[in-house]
Amino acid sequence: MKYQAVFNRRMVACAFTGFASGLPFFVLIQLIQAWLRSEGVGLVEIGLFALAQIPYTWKFLWSPFLERFPFPFLGRRRGWMLVTQVGLVLGFLSFAYFDPNLHIKWIFIVALMVGVFSATQDIAIDAYRRELLPSEAELALGNSIHVQVYRIAGFIPGSLGLILADYLPWSSVYWVMAAFMSIGIFTTLTIREADLEPNIPRSLKAAIVEPFVEYLTRRGPRNVVLVMLFLFLYKFGDSMATALSTSFYLDLGFSMTEIGLVAKNAGFWSALVGGIVGGLIIVKIGINKGLWIFGSVQLITILGFAYLATQGYSLPLLAMVIAAEYLGVGLGTSAFVAFIARETSPKLAATQFALFTAITALPRTVTAASTGWLVELFGWPSFFYLCTIFAIPGLLLLWWVAPYRNSEQEY
Repeated sequence: MKYQAVFNRRMVACAFTGFASGLPFFVLIQLIQAWLRSEGVGLVEIGLFALAQIPYTWKFLWSPFLERFPFPFLGRRRGWMLVTQVGLVLGFLSFAYFDPNLHIKWIFIVALMVGVFSATQDIAIDAYRRELLPSEAELALGNSIHVQVYRIAGFIPGSLGLILADYLPWSSVYWVMAAFMSIGIFTTLTIREADLEPNIPRSLKAAIVEPFVEYLTRRGPRNVVLVMLFLFLYKFGDSMATALSTSFYLDLGFSMTEIGLVAKNAGFWSALVGGIVGGLIIVKIGINKGLWIFGSVQLITILGFAYLATQGYSLPLLAMVIAAEYLGVGLGTSAFVAFIARETSPKLAATQFALFTAITALPRTVTAASTGWLVELFGWPSFFYLCTIFAIPGLLLLWWVAPYRNSEQEY
């Protein structure tokens, strides 16, 4: 596949909306976890905070609502983007006024609200990006830019936020996060609406029913069930292994600064390289073969965490294990996102994409809520061996949803 798209203002919009989309997600899965653990909150309670990510798994339920009922300002997509971004800023500021030892329930409620605003923003941004990019070449480039900048946004809470926490009170850290989230508001106010004459569904029922009927008709009931299972299981083990990664590093004796400088940087750059290299390889070998090969790499690298757990504190080993793990994550994600795009109808992308990504988020939310209990029960090394076993069923489903021998029809 040849990419002839050029960088233009549409690509810049994809970059900045990708940043706005990624920042709140990484605040939820990284910064809040480190904050609670550093204040003495137990692993079981921290694990339950993964439930605040449930909105990412259920966002397809209200995605038709965004299609049917636009706000009377800024346009069909930007109006929803602005409202959710203001909500996220207020949510970050709310964290600054709570004490984990006194207000843990209120912190969870605010975290859940942040999850709702973030997931809703994702629906609007994904739909905006699909409408913004007119050709297949720009669609490929724009989505690639979005994913990579989404990951770059993880630097703010996952690296800068942790480093600042060693020198500033947590309340100040959350004010900094709110300031970075305001970049999303500025972006929404400066970009133009992609579809100036949107085809708004005639009823909420039409907005809900049509995307699901189309997919069921196109794929057939049996294949739909297999694909849904695959979307849930392909990253199951990997999601469990990284759900409490920050707490794992802290338990091994690494400081906040070490985690911010070594762990987060090693993970980010490896995932970034994996995503770029994975995309280039997929162009040559096809999506199906990519899913098989990269999924196997993804499974094997989980064992690195088990080895680190047995060896204890070692900065070089920490960097190597995380680099290997996130290289596998980047490779696997490049094939996984391509598969999701192939399953989605261009005419009904908003709700179908929300459904598919919601299913892929389930392991990170529902199962992650039990990871703290599993670690307490088995210990870190055995927990990571268990995660490796849980990664196998997703690979086995490839026999039906993406046969290795059938990769000529990828594009």
